Amino acid sequence: MEAREPRECAAAAGGSPPRTATDHRDSGREDGDFKQESIVGGNEVKSTAVVKYSAVPPPAAYARLQEKTDLKLPPANWLRGISQLGQTGATSLGTSKKSKPFSSFGMAYDFIDCIGNDVDVVSDSENIKKLLKIPYSKSHVSMGVHRIGRTLLLDELDIQELFVTSSQTGDWNWLKELYQRLVDPKWQRKKKSREHFYQKAILSKFLYYSINGDCAAEAVPTPIAQPTDTQSQENQIEVEESSWPAPLRAPASVPEDENPQEQGLKNDFVRNILWTFEDIHMLVGSNMPIFGGGKYPAVSLRLRDSNKPINILTGIDYWLDNLMCNVPELVMCFHVNGIVQRYEMIKTEDIPNLDNSSFSTKVVKDIAQNILSFLKANCTKEGHTYWLFKASGSDIVKLYDLTTLCEETTEDKYQNPFTMPVAVLLYKVASNMMMKKVQNRKHYGIIRMLLLNCIKLLDKEKHPQFVQIIASANYMISELFQLNEPPKQDENGSTLNENSDDSYSEDEDLPEDSDDNGSFSNGSDPSDDSKAVAVIRSVGELSVPEKYKSTHQIRPSCAFPVCHDMEERCRVVLNYVLEGLKAVDGSIKKESDLPAADPSIPIPLKYADESECTGHKALKKQIALFLDKVGPVHDTVNLPSQSGMIPNTWQYQMKLNLIFKASRAYFILSEAATALQKYGRALRYIKLALQSLDAYCCLINNLSPEVLFFLSQCLTLNGDIQLMLAQNASNRAAYQEEYSYQSREDQEILHSLYRESSCQAFSWATELYMDLEYQLSVSCKCYEAANELLHSCDQKVHVVEQHTQVLKRLGNSRNEVGVFYMNQAAAIQTEGTASKGITALEQELWKKSFSYFEKGIQDFETIEDATNTALLLCNTGRLMRLCAQAHATTGSNMKRGEFSPEEALYYNKAVDYYLRAMRSLTKWEKHPAVWDSVKWELSTTYFTMATLEQDYAPLSRKAQEQIEREVTDFMMKSLKYCDIHTESARQPLCQYRAATIHHRLASMYHNSLRNQVGDDHFRKQYRSLADLHYNKAVKLFQLLKDAPCELLRVQLERVAFSEFQMTNQNSNASKLKTLSGALDIIINSEYPFQLIQSELSCDQARQGGCHENQEGNASENDSSSLNEEEILKLVNMFETRLSFLLFQLIKLLTSKRKSSGTIDDQITLKNYKHAYSTLLRATADKDTTLLQRVEMILSLLKQLSSR
Repeated sequence: MEAREPRECAAAAGGSPPRTATDHRDSGREDGDFKQESIVGGNEVKSTAVVKYSAVPPPAAYARLQEKTDLKLPPANWLRGISQLGQTGATSLGTSKKSKPFSSFGMAYDFIDCIGNDVDVVSDSENIKKLLKIPYSKSHVSMGVHRIGRTLLLDELDIQELFVTSSQTGDWNWLKELYQRLVDPKWQRKKKSREHFYQKAILSKFLYYSINGDCAAEAVPTPIAQPTDTQSQENQIEVEESSWPAPLRAPASVPEDENPQEQGLKNDFVRNILWTFEDIHMLVGSNMPIFGGGKYPAVSLRLRDSNKPINILTGIDYWLDNLMCNVPELVMCFHVNGIVQRYEMIKTEDIPNLDNSSFSTKVVKDIAQNILSFLKANCTKEGHTYWLFKASGSDIVKLYDLTTLCEETTEDKYQNPFTMPVAVLLYKVASNMMMKKVQNRKHYGIIRMLLLNCIKLLDKEKHPQFVQIIASANYMISELFQLNEPPKQDENGSTLNENSDDSYSEDEDLPEDSDDNGSFSNGSDPSDDSKAVAVIRSVGELSVPEKYKSTHQIRPSCAFPVCHDMEERCRVVLNYVLEGLKAVDGSIKKESDLPAADPSIPIPLKYADESECTGHKALKKQIALFLDKVGPVHDTVNLPSQSGMIPNTWQYQMKLNLIFKASRAYFILSEAATALQKYGRALRYIKLALQSLDAYCCLINNLSPEVLFFLSQCLTLNGDIQLMLAQNASNRAAYQEEYSYQSREDQEILHSLYRESSCQAFSWATELYMDLEYQLSVSCKCYEAANELLHSCDQKVHVVEQHTQVLKRLGNSRNEVGVFYMNQAAAIQTEGTASKGITALEQELWKKSFSYFEKGIQDFETIEDATNTALLLCNTGRLMRLCAQAHATTGSNMKRGEFSPEEALYYNKAVDYYLRAMRSLTKWEKHPAVWDSVKWELSTTYFTMATLEQDYAPLSRKAQEQIEREVTDFMMKSLKYCDIHTESARQPLCQYRAATIHHRLASMYHNSLRNQVGDDHFRKQYRSLADLHYNKAVKLFQLLKDAPCELLRVQLERVAFSEFQMTNQNSNASKLKTLSGALDIIINSEYPFQLIQSELSCDQARQGGCHENQEGNASENDSSSLNEEEILKLVNMFETRLSFLLFQLIKLLTSKRKSSGTIDDQITLKNYKHAYSTLLRATADKDTTLLQRVEMILSLLKQLSSR
């Protein structure tokens, strides 16, 4: 190839090329990414490189050395740390030190975002090159492979150096034993040749000459002979190389922001590059010096011996270096025995076509894909260390699982020096994925597997310095289980990164083709490959396109576990929380540490009976102390906790997080148990949640609004549970059994909590009380405390909603307590103690009930809940009616006295509360059922006042006329709120009440008419009103099927009213007309007698055991049972009135016939006489049954109606 004539002295770079970032390591890594895409090798290979970080300034111009320059002489600037050659200068291609076994971990720590998903391989560029040259090279290959998610980390395992180290420290003895057993039983250390060190020294001097500013080679004379110089350089390099690798020495804790250099995991590459080679994404570290400026913005320098032609391995090496670093051209300096001869410039795309070193880029691509696929398919266990090994001169490549072999050999997996850095990296990758704000749920399975493998690798007893990671990993796993969402019924594992697209492999490289780093036995490979995970039988297979493509589908399952119910999910969370608490507690050192608790001994969860209730004053005091404790106004005091934790340490913060997570899990468990009506279990879980929060409060001075909000939720749920326990007192034995049970896991968590607190701050709220009154009071106090806590929270939307719910529950609870006290007062009154007067206990119960009702009304009015406000106003009205009943006067003969002013006062108060309830509802449409209920209660109150004042008229205080006016007013108001037209379940009651009101009003006007003397105007008015109300009462009673006696009584009163009118009439014609009207009333009484006959027939059939004839009417008759004694009185009265009317009509018609009788009058008279005769005969028979008499009356009424 024709050489390009380079410039004699390249000028300084005119600008930064687009492929290099000049930011330094301590200034941040991903501040400037530079990307360049190139198609090389005849459009066969696609390569893209993005410089993620560069520790060197922009490429400087290189100095073209003069011909005959002697490279054996050191330049003046030799080994002075030129920035263009890296931080410490260069010995071989800018590499000051050989690749360390942890170099990929240093890069992974610095670019943690790339690990697990985005990148397939992380490795030193030298390892990548060595892997891709396997089919062409007879050199040995020895690399460690680790899997993190879909990313493979590749590191060189230099057996020579590792075994030298193991002879000094013993850290790698296990690997030496495995090597001797599996590969070469007669291993001996091979020393590097003198030529090896000579070539390194001359290359180093060449690079320093090339960076010299004066473009001239300035030899520095040395008094020491050249061989001595070479020997010293050899010793220097050998000492340097033998100083590694030291096993990982991690600090006591690994915070998130800790610099990995402190762990011996330094990323000391000059630049880190995100290289995409075809479809393979690699994060590589490179130390290759890049020069540039002027016509050639970026070139790589190579020193070649003119006597040694470039072979295919060297060509691949140069080509891959330029691809990784996006260097478009290569400048080669040829020398003979260290004397510079000439320069030659070659384009990167021309390197595969050089004489004697041509190769196919497509084959290299196939090799890369096959090796990657092979490793991806077989390095499947995260946390395991795999060893990819090919002996020198062998065509067989083997992959061993060193973790498994180490455990089989030494029974101690922690002898593997890779264990700790792998565990730390697993943790860091998972932590980084957790911290991403937009995190897809499909990654949860990957995060969980990363953390589980991390925990599996660490042992808190053998590695106390990693306890923080163990605790944090358990906490992060618990965070993956969302407790505020219902579990999904079906999850597809394929969404959790289990696709074949994730199956890539990572490969590592060693320098070129020489075996100077240590030759391995090229004898026959052991025929027994049973210890190998996988074997490539011939390196030639790697050149076959897609030879291992099918293995892309092989992936371990990372599916996130599906919890079938909420309890299972919370139990999983609590298990991880417990492991985290154990790790934290085990790391706390204190002189007087707490005695070790025995997990087999349960912590007693006592319940309180009536004798243990401390009373309302003590309860109020406990709540006041609690609210003062959790209040937001506290000075921050950094004092050690009860267990010895120091605030702001990792133990302190981690335990806070774990305790809070436990409280949330117990809260969800309590909610689930409440939904299942397992109230004893629910109380036990909410007690554990509040005990966790108690310990949390003891560790932190000022609670955040979020914690206060959650504490409010817990207290609200606790109030719900106590209220439900009070309402279901009959199942208390079962609830007590549920409450007393305690799992081993809960016991151990409690033991950890007790290290920080006595956990008794909420004991007033979480005990299972036997006293119903105290349970209701505790429920109220829980809601009150929750309400107080919400005032300390920011008034966000969810807080306002929670405040509304708490006030609604508080109002409901106060209503329950008010009803409880009201029922107690009613029970005392029913027992008859009220006959001795109102007792102090009754008055106390009234006051308590009224107080709770009033506070409940205020709660509902605060949240503008009109419906519940109306219901509590209704209950308060009922309480007023109860007070009115207690104030009823009783005479000396134990009979009811007059309607007292105290009764009137309380009834009027009840009316006021009912009217307030109706004003609260404003209209019927707002809540029809409550509206109808309030109207009914208001109507009932007015009706009660009217009947009491009518039946027990306060004549000693009021005039009759005033009483009548008040009764009429009360009756009409009661009628106003009595809805007889709307069809509902209450309609028959309304109709009956309306009919009763009309009946009572008619009777009152009838009585007034009898007692009225003189004033014809009032008499006429009373007569009209009485007749009006009688007619209305009859119409309403006829609509009912269960009030025949009431209807019959109204009819008889109407007859009596007609008879009274007749007494004031003088003419026979008027009397005849009035009596005929009265008889019509009698005849129209057939309907109530039919109802009475049906009921009596059914009663007779039931008594006789004949049920066949009653089946059709059973539903009607069962609901009404008539009083036969009352029926008998009414029948006697009816027969008397009918007999009287018939007798008077016969007299008047007989006298009328003598004077001016007609034929019709004669027929009517004959019918009346027949009916009268029949009635007299029937009444004379004393043996006639009541049913027969009713049947006889029906027969007479039919006879008279057809006259």
